[in-house]
Amino acid sequence: MIMDKIVVTGANGQLGNELRAIEREGLYGGRYVFVFTDVAELDITDRESVSRFVEAERPRWIINAAAYTAVDRAEEDAARAELLNATAVEHLVSAAAAVGAGFVQVSTDYVFDGRMPEDRHALSETEAVGPQSVYGRTKLKGEEYALAYPKSLVVRTAWLYSTYGNNFVKTMLRLGAEREELGVVADQWGTPTYAADLAAALMRMVSVCDERAAAGEGSEGLFGLYHYTNEGVTTWCEFAQEIMRRGGRSCTVRGITSAEYPAAAPRPAWSVLSKHKIAHTFDIQIPSWKDSLARCLQAL
Repeated sequence: MIMDKIVVTGANGQLGNELRAIEREGLYGGRYVFVFTDVAELDITDRESVSRFVEAERPRWIINAAAYTAVDRAEEDAARAELLNATAVEHLVSAAAAVGAGFVQVSTDYVFDGRMPEDRHALSETEAVGPQSVYGRTKLKGEEYALAYPKSLVVRTAWLYSTYGNNFVKTMLRLGAEREELGVVADQWGTPTYAADLAAALMRMVSVCDERAAAGEGSEGLFGLYHYTNEGVTTWCEFAQEIMRRGGRSCTVRGITSAEYPAAAPRPAWSVLSKHKIAHTFDIQIPSWKDSLARCLQAL
């Protein structure tokens, strides 16, 4: 049996490592073979390298889990952020189109203006965008390159964490062991996302598209823009308090304002994304952020 190939870029990051875990667990072992790449295997900023690599591998899908995610550093390093978050996406989309592969691009809540709506509604895919940072602007440009290709799935997410790499959960656990008290921003609202859940959702989307195509039902209507985070609404402060409680740390977390924690790039006050479209279209059961945090801490 010839298995379909999935090329994953950014395979050493949080999401890439969770996709590696899916492969290790054999969840799609009879159906897909994964080709994991990071900068050592494939420089996605080099158009010719991308073209040659994809032509040689001829994957059914490319999942782009690579990005420039240093939000504050991007303000001083705009050219590099543009290269990784936008230009590289254009290269990957062009290569995908040349072999007829599906393309998955992961984007961010930073494409919105971050202002809190009066009614505090969850932001849908049709909401007006208005990025306020270099990171947000370059990620939006990457979205646009992807969505110009009709076989793309673009998934915006927020507040990503996992057992891999550096992230908010691991930082809080470390600081919680070192300090008695900690100030964390309490006026920015959103939803944490366990990268393992996001990886599972992406693979569900890919497999449903392929099942529809194999059944002759057509998958064209499934492509487009989606949102995915865990369920629920919280603040960074409450998130930190829950990490301390569930992680067995005695550190007290007190709320502070965004003004008390200045940053080079403005942070969204409101990052709550509506998941109705992705849940309905792909029949995905989305866990609550507290349940997913518990699973991550258990894995750690």
